[in-house]
Amino acid sequence: MGNADSKLHFRKAVIQLTTKTQPVEATDDAFWDQFWCETSTTVQDVFALVPAAEIRAVREESPSNLATLCYKAVEKLVQGANSSCPSEKERHIILNCTRLLTRILPYIFEDADWRGFFWSTVPGAGRRLDADMDDDDDDSRPLAESLLLAIADLLFCPDFTVQTHKKTGPDSAEDIQSIDSCEYIWEAGVGFAQSPPLNYVHDLNRTELLKLLLTCFSEAMYLPPSSESKSPNPWVTFFSSTDNRHALPLFTSLLNVVCAYDPVGFGFPYNHLLFSDHREQLVEQAVQILIVTLEHEAGSAASAALQAMDTPTSPPDMDEQEPAGPNNLFVNYLSRIHREEDFSFILKGLARLLNNPLIQTYLPHSTKKIQFYQELLILFWKLCDFNKKFLFFVLKSSDVLDMLVPILFYLNEARADQSRVGLMHISVFILLLLSGERNFGVRLNKPYTLRVPMDIPVFTGTHADLLIVIFHKIITCGHQRLQPLFDCLLTVIVNISPYLKSLSMVAANKLLHLLEAFSTPWFLFSSPQNNHLVFFLLEVFNNIIQYQFDGNCNLVYAIIRKRNVFHQLANLPSDSASIQQALQKKKKKPGISRTSSTEATEAMEGSRPAVPAEPGTLKASLEATPGIDKITEKSQVSEDGTMISIPHLNSAVTTADGGGSTIGGASDTESNSERDPEVRNNLRLSSVSSSAWSPNSDWVLSWKTKLPLQTIMRLLQVLVPQVEKICIDKGLTDESEILKFLQHGTLVGLLPVPHPILIRKYQANAGTAMWFRTYMWGVIYLRNVDPPVWYDTDIRLFEIQRI
Repeated sequence: MGNADSKLHFRKAVIQLTTKTQPVEATDDAFWDQFWCETSTTVQDVFALVPAAEIRAVREESPSNLATLCYKAVEKLVQGANSSCPSEKERHIILNCTRLLTRILPYIFEDADWRGFFWSTVPGAGRRLDADMDDDDDDSRPLAESLLLAIADLLFCPDFTVQTHKKTGPDSAEDIQSIDSCEYIWEAGVGFAQSPPLNYVHDLNRTELLKLLLTCFSEAMYLPPSSESKSPNPWVTFFSSTDNRHALPLFTSLLNVVCAYDPVGFGFPYNHLLFSDHREQLVEQAVQILIVTLEHEAGSAASAALQAMDTPTSPPDMDEQEPAGPNNLFVNYLSRIHREEDFSFILKGLARLLNNPLIQTYLPHSTKKIQFYQELLILFWKLCDFNKKFLFFVLKSSDVLDMLVPILFYLNEARADQSRVGLMHISVFILLLLSGERNFGVRLNKPYTLRVPMDIPVFTGTHADLLIVIFHKIITCGHQRLQPLFDCLLTVIVNISPYLKSLSMVAANKLLHLLEAFSTPWFLFSSPQNNHLVFFLLEVFNNIIQYQFDGNCNLVYAIIRKRNVFHQLANLPSDSASIQQALQKKKKKPGISRTSSTEATEAMEGSRPAVPAEPGTLKASLEATPGIDKITEKSQVSEDGTMISIPHLNSAVTTADGGGSTIGGASDTESNSERDPEVRNNLRLSSVSSSAWSPNSDWVLSWKTKLPLQTIMRLLQVLVPQVEKICIDKGLTDESEILKFLQHGTLVGLLPVPHPILIRKYQANAGTAMWFRTYMWGVIYLRNVDPPVWYDTDIRLFEIQRI
């Protein structure tokens, strides 16, 4: 009953605020205290009792009242931080103010005229806010700074958000201003050995404060996307600066809470249905705060990472070192982590969480499945991008495969779901980043023995086979919006190809099927970029033949079987009549599968249909991704294994427009693979119908003469007669005998001089930085639905679309 009365009082206060046309004095405590002193409302209650229309009405019609409400709420948080909120009543006020500000802030940000309000000083107010903070400056702090510092203090408030180190009692309360918050880090892990006892009340209070902090940072959502914008988020900039004395312990607390979390809990089935896991809510908010605070200008962060790498001796522990590198302390601390035990803790924690949704049990829904894997992927990306020592640690052992398998699982699961395009992109970007390092290709040779539930053909092989099979599935069975990723997918395969010791027959056939599909004349002539896909695949075959011939009899056999594809490519017609004929052939059957209906419907062994997005699903729009030549930098691998950067040149495989032009429209490719059950797939590829461009003979010859076919043609010239002779002499029909012959064969001295290995390493740029910003905030928007912090506000960074 009391709770109902409390909500009624709160609602009356809101109505009073919206109906008052005259400004209410800031000194009228009796009026303002109605919002936080007497009420007992949850954050869900606040969102229900303070409707969006009324917040906007106050903003437009009584702006001074909204300004005073914000100022008074911040004042209460500052007072609570200064007093260490020892009493239950004070904590109650803190939480109510936190919830109210979480509700109001998005409506401040959506109005350009109000956006600077928190960065101005309220006349006569700043000194009151800072009275107890020993601030020697004559100028009072902007409201935003006072709010952020109060939140930081409250996140380390004994008996409110952290366990007190003193005995309980009114006289022994710890002063929040004098404590060393590094002693109150929330969880053991990086730089902290003690694990404080779990306290669900502390977890709930931390979660509410972090939600407010995330709301403060979300001003970025209300600004239109612009890769040219150099102005960083002022909220994040201040919070991650040296003004925040809690920056190090908070960074450590957030990272440790995330990486130490184990969703399995006590390990008995259905435990998540029996009790609430308050730690999960905290972990979700923690990882979201981390990825937002770690957003940084790519150049300076990358240079800091390289600077840390070049340090001749390991730096001392983070907290003993003076700040260096980026001004953003969160990026700074992340780039300076260097102890192997810390790297191991982080990697094991991320791998455990990313593998959680893959866990299969005999009892359906018996184990808790986390939902924040997209945020974890962004965090892993930032770790690898900002801390090169961590990247090398990841690739030093087979532990990287514990990250690879869930990433491939998410790629396969999301390939047909249009609402998860962003997840596909971040996963491919991570694999592109990893594939730039030799060790990644080497690790992929480890046999794949897990049986993760995926609708792919059953095969016996390595993790490289798994990667190729899933990439093939994305290209042939994904939706059309994934076509800009084709270059990235094939670049990953090119990067790892020189190190693949033994491809399975399944993976070898998948690669040949892609070449067969991409090299059909109508597809090659449909777009100025389509021929690049053929160049990538030929580079893959050349790398394997030149550097890993001995163990790859399956691929060599597949090349021999499909030799007509290479001959047709070498003899591709370039005269105008043939070009027009090929394009007419495509126009006759637009969008129709060229495989027979029985083949199109025949499922592969162990396959399940991909699940599309449910009707009504919300998705956030994304910025276009730059072309592959913009996000990679070519490096040549020298004989001693070191890499030498190659300056950008206009080569056959750089995109013609230099950007991320998408391949629009849709139709199917012709397949001559009736006899091969492994390549009975419906390949939905497309063409650009652009009036500004049309293929001609000169254009075809300009890239046809550069096709790197010499090595493959020489291989066919040597091996095909030998294989045919064996088949005739021995009357062979069994491919195992042919494979045995190829396995013991050699082409030493018969092939052209091996070409240098070219690796395309990921390179950060303004375009991808903007893509990451829109993707990250889109994920955060869609994940925060209880309460729906930003729902129905005027977001400008991206569009929300309903499928």
